[in-house]
Amino acid sequence: MESVKTTGMNPKTVLDKVFGFKEFRPMQEDIINQALNNEDAVVLMPTGGGKSLCFQIPALVKQGTTLVISPLISLMQDQVSALRSNGVPAAFYNSTLNTAEQQDVITGVLSQETKLLYVSPEKLMSEEFSGILQSANISFIAIDEAHCISQWGHDFRPEYTKLGFLRKKFPGIPVMALTATADKITRQDILKQLKIESAHVHISSFDRPNLNLRVEQGTDKFKKILTFVKKHPDTSGIVYCLSRKECEQTALKFQENGYNAEHYHAGVPSAERAAVQERFIKDETPIICATIAFGMGIDKSNVRWVIHYNMPKNMEGYYQEIGRAGRDGLPSDTMLFYSLRDVIQLRKFAEDSGQKELQLAKLERMQQYAESPVCRRKVLLNYFNEALEEDCGNCDVCKNPPKQFDGTVLAQKALSAIYRTEEKLSTSALINVLRGALNQQTFDFQSIKTFGAGVDVAYNDWQSFIMQMLHQGLFDIAYDDHNRLKLTESAKKVLFEKKAINLVKQAPKEKEPIEPRGRAKKPLKREKPIKNTLYEELRTVRTKLATQYGVPPYVIFSDATLQEIDETKPQNKDQFENISGVGNYKLDKYADVFIDVVKEHFLKERSKGNSYKLSIDMFNEGKTIAEIATARKIQETTVFSHMARALDIGMQVDFFKLVDIETFKLIKKSFIVNGREYKLKPIYDHLNEKVDYGLIRLSLSYLRGNE
Repeated sequence: MESVKTTGMNPKTVLDKVFGFKEFRPMQEDIINQALNNEDAVVLMPTGGGKSLCFQIPALVKQGTTLVISPLISLMQDQVSALRSNGVPAAFYNSTLNTAEQQDVITGVLSQETKLLYVSPEKLMSEEFSGILQSANISFIAIDEAHCISQWGHDFRPEYTKLGFLRKKFPGIPVMALTATADKITRQDILKQLKIESAHVHISSFDRPNLNLRVEQGTDKFKKILTFVKKHPDTSGIVYCLSRKECEQTALKFQENGYNAEHYHAGVPSAERAAVQERFIKDETPIICATIAFGMGIDKSNVRWVIHYNMPKNMEGYYQEIGRAGRDGLPSDTMLFYSLRDVIQLRKFAEDSGQKELQLAKLERMQQYAESPVCRRKVLLNYFNEALEEDCGNCDVCKNPPKQFDGTVLAQKALSAIYRTEEKLSTSALINVLRGALNQQTFDFQSIKTFGAGVDVAYNDWQSFIMQMLHQGLFDIAYDDHNRLKLTESAKKVLFEKKAINLVKQAPKEKEPIEPRGRAKKPLKREKPIKNTLYEELRTVRTKLATQYGVPPYVIFSDATLQEIDETKPQNKDQFENISGVGNYKLDKYADVFIDVVKEHFLKERSKGNSYKLSIDMFNEGKTIAEIATARKIQETTVFSHMARALDIGMQVDFFKLVDIETFKLIKKSFIVNGREYKLKPIYDHLNEKVDYGLIRLSLSYLRGNE
């Protein structure tokens, strides 16, 4: 394979010329520079947050080979495929290779031609691999999915605990441990297990604002799923189920309703499982119904939605699974079904596990998330010790907010009790202290000032209020210290600075209705999606190229990159090079193909012109965007697209009837601030998401034609 030459480049140049990104994301540059200074690091970034670049860029700048330890064969194969598609010499060494292929990998490592070598922890510690390591020039070590090393993590793997030997075997070589899911206890355990206690710890925001969070009662599930999926036509999604039977039944229901879906679980033969996963990765099968065994090894960037048919057993697993949606940063949706039946079943699993108390505590937090009247993103982020000051506006609670009341006095009573008992109380003990209960839990605390201060509040209400305080970041639960409550900095603001706290009085729980059993319902008719023609043409070409080169479509270009091509419509290589995700290797390999698609689309539009000309004619007759959309039975975004296309090809459109002058001035100013690049999202973000994408697109088309 022809590869790019990178050694000697600085990190910023590698970011641009190899990976096609113009700017680092927050924290990336600091992490990379520390690695180049031979310093250890633990990196926590959400899925899709750019973790991989933190070790891939140092690997390309440094002399020698970077060793990447990864838990799954499919995960390492996917990352190697993506690297090679950018011209990076990378390889994996695992049981899928025959003897000749293994020898080729060894030759590449010993000659230092291979810059990144992916290997599993089991293979790493085998005798055969030990000889390779002794002869290789290993310059850097990255440990992916590092939460697997900790007994407190949600995916503990005993073989990972042996990785502490790396520090002794490779003294002076920097180690970087990376994960998307680790709470405070797990982070501390990672440092200890890897013997890198003095490492820099980088904690990026766990927030994924592009994910919509939603919880539904566990009734009429498939009817709700069909309604949900209708709003996501021709997109990839995953439905996570608790049992193998549910996986199979749900996939069958999809098929009966005209959807291309398959099931995946540990009971399916390995060869068939691999084939199902391959079809999903290549966009051949858009919907997979699976147990949690599916997804960890997939780097697919264009999953647009994730549904949990059953409640997950812990927040870490839930966060990781919903994180498989929207890895490209585009808007994506999640939906979780919650039922007491799931809770009962998961409690049984927890009680039968080797970590009963820990697993029950984590399950309780998951249940609280599902029942919470507080912004769900606040609950999720607070679990990972991150405070969100404002409600997110992109979850079901924020979109249908419950009635709140001033709960500051109640919060002060609870926090004062925790403070006065020197943070020795669990949740149940705190409630007993507040209610003045005389029992073994409260024996040592009956003399404190807040003993019995909340006797007028019912036990169940206190339980709800305390959970809401937890979700608002006023204290943590120390799972490694008998589940005691520990005050945070935010608590001090409530206790000593009179910061106000709002709470919600929850209504009594209603019993879940039982789903009636009867004759199978008639399959719902699928709606035909409204398509953006150029975008669909770009997707078609991407699929053909992916088939030609034997890689998943998103490895050619992500959905986000295709959208930018659609928005900016590059006419030459200079313009194409400015597209995010286009490095030198992909520019040389794919630019001409996609530019031809854009140009051919323009020619067709010029010759045909019927659809958007009709919208222009209706607009010129005095109809509004909304009226045109209603009359033509198309989306308003499509009408905006018609107007933008008309401007792009020089048609006369009364632009300032569409965009008022003040809004245009804001967009133009943001356009200049963002380097005069014809990209929607930077302007949308710069204007604090307050100006509609349609108006931005129109303004850019106007600017392009009048500069």
